[in-house]
Amino acid sequence: MAFRAAWITPLGELLSPPRIAATAVRLVIQIFLVVYLWHGLYSHIATKSGLDRGQAVTFAVLAVLITRIRGLDRFAGRDTVFQHLAYGTIVYWFLRPLAPPRYYVLRALGDQAYGFAWVLAGYAVCLAAGVIEPPASGTAAVACTASLLLGQAVLHELTLLTDLMCFWTLHNDSAVQMVQFAQNLLSGAYAPLWYFPGWFIAMSSFLPFQSTLNTPLSLYIGRIPVRQAPADLLFQLAWVAGLALVSRLLWRRASRRVAVQGG
Repeated sequence: MAFRAAWITPLGELLSPPRIAATAVRLVIQIFLVVYLWHGLYSHIATKSGLDRGQAVTFAVLAVLITRIRGLDRFAGRDTVFQHLAYGTIVYWFLRPLAPPRYYVLRALGDQAYGFAWVLAGYAVCLAAGVIEPPASGTAAVACTASLLLGQAVLHELTLLTDLMCFWTLHNDSAVQMVQFAQNLLSGAYAPLWYFPGWFIAMSSFLPFQSTLNTPLSLYIGRIPVRQAPADLLFQLAWVAGLALVSRLLWRRASRRVAVQGG
């Protein structure tokens, strides 16, 4: 079945216990550090930029967990697009009965499903231990979930566009680094966007990055009221549709110029 392609990378992880142990240890250390960092920052203040200590800690911990959704290492398995182009194996993507865009989506879905499993496990442990707070309300939880799923769709399209650049440049290392930095900075992975100056928040509101992390987590902790959720969800949906249209056009052009370096 075509859907078996979705489990290629997750199975590689599950069959390697040391990788699972390393991921767990890394998550524990990251969560430990961000919890004590934000507790220290709030030791002499009650609220900052509309967030109290509980909200800030919850945001930071959930940000650490959510970044694991797309944390699988394709490079080690020589399974990135630019590696396939360099080795010549990208040609098999275009020879299979399964269309390359669908194959790419299936692989991404498998990676994200595996990442979501880590998120749910970490969320359950942190919530039970009192490290993070529950959602502001039941409606906020629903809005956060919908926003998170749309945010991951936006991030998928951004990653796809970065990978498709390889059909014209062969390498996308610099582009990947730039997108990852912009994603972490403008999504709130480094720190909630609410702490940044007003002009920075206004600028980021026109870009797709904040919808991948800052929007769903702000809904979760109550920093964005639930009544504003429909507008934010429509904004995310518009970005998904726009980026998907561009990636579809690029797939068509890429299929006409499969270049192989040394293969």
